[in-house]
Amino acid sequence: MTLKISTRNARFQLIEALLHNRNRRLRDGLFIVQGVRPINQAIAHGWTIETAVFDGQRKLSPWAKDVVAQAGEGIAMSPDLLAELSGKEDGDAEAIAIVRMPADDFSRIPTPADFLGMVFDRPTQPGNVGAILRSLDAFGGHGLVVSGHAADVYDPKSVRSSTGSLFATPAVRAASQGPVLDWITDVKAAGVPVSVVATDEHGDVDVWDYDFTQPTLVLIGNETVGLSRGWREAADVTVRVPMRGSASSLNASNAATLMLYEAARQRATR
Repeated sequence: MTLKISTRNARFQLIEALLHNRNRRLRDGLFIVQGVRPINQAIAHGWTIETAVFDGQRKLSPWAKDVVAQAGEGIAMSPDLLAELSGKEDGDAEAIAIVRMPADDFSRIPTPADFLGMVFDRPTQPGNVGAILRSLDAFGGHGLVVSGHAADVYDPKSVRSSTGSLFATPAVRAASQGPVLDWITDVKAAGVPVSVVATDEHGDVDVWDYDFTQPTLVLIGNETVGLSRGWREAADVTVRVPMRGSASSLNASNAATLMLYEAARQRATR
């Protein structure tokens, strides 16, 4: 049975809250996915589509029909209300999806012999979280940990900027560094000698001189203050990106992408 919504009723307000209210997303364990590619990636990678919200006043395309068929529930919504949820300025959205969050379980992140993972310490910009997930996906990374009081992985800005990579590359939230380090200790005990690599403009080793062919967990710091003291002390080595201009540092997602590219380059040529 398909529910119909044409006014800003209670159900619409509950859905709208998933866009703007982080606490609501956390309580419900749900988030909104906008755009054809991200929705396709969610389906392709087996994420649970709880609800498909679609334009109730147009004939649906085969794509939209498939999204509705994949969902546990369908909601036919008036186009003006759907436009408020879609993130499209022109209002030309056919459907959005409400997706179930997976558990924040480190076992979601594979740890093969060539492990390449990343920690983003206390990010403030959700767009940077999504951008780093996109780079991890592009360069063969195995997963992202977002640690501390941080921007929400499932914020619409993060989901959009990942362009679907959120669904292909595991992202796990951790309240502090302790559980992350315990996980790495277990990974090492299982026979994968992970090296923890901090990034800082005053690092000890140039990025191209570090051996990224070994299993590696790269640490990226907060956009303003960098890595916390605890993460700096936990690192086995600190690498830097030599810069010649007047800029004192790189954007966090740019720095992460550079590290991942260098790791991919080295691994492709070993």
